[in-house]
Amino acid sequence: MKIAVIQASTQADKNKVLTEIVKKVASPLGHEIVNFGVFEDEANYSYTEIALLISILLSSKSVDFIITGCSSGQGMALACNTLPGVLYGFVQNPQDAFLFGRINDGNAISFLLGLGYGWLGELNLEYSLEKLFAGEFGIGYPA
Repeated sequence: MKIAVIQASTQADKNKVLTEIVKKVASPLGHEIVNFGVFEDEANYSYTEIALLISILLSSKSVDFIITGCSSGQGMALACNTLPGVLYGFVQNPQDAFLFGRINDGNAISFLLGLGYGWLGELNLEYSLEKLFAGEFGIGYPA
């Protein structure tokens, strides 16, 4: 699977750590990771502008899955779910990630990268991504 990392400008300072964690978890599983930014030295882009890019990337089949976020994660989730080609989930913890992959079989997830990120934010990202990619997508509720 080709996985894109991209987030709103409000959390550009988290791009590097988000990308590193995605690579750490998903690369050993054979997934290709592409970092689309937003980088700290770029112009500012709102979550609605990034959501439009996410829809274009998924609809064009340039990527298979998107990992993103904004300050609360909510704005990005709302914006993406209004656009074609995006089935988006808001992920706060490993349980959310696991269930989203198994039940919803979506193609994009949003993390809160500001609000509540805290001192364990990086571990929560890592553990959530481990659970997201722990098995096959779309197999239904765990038995």
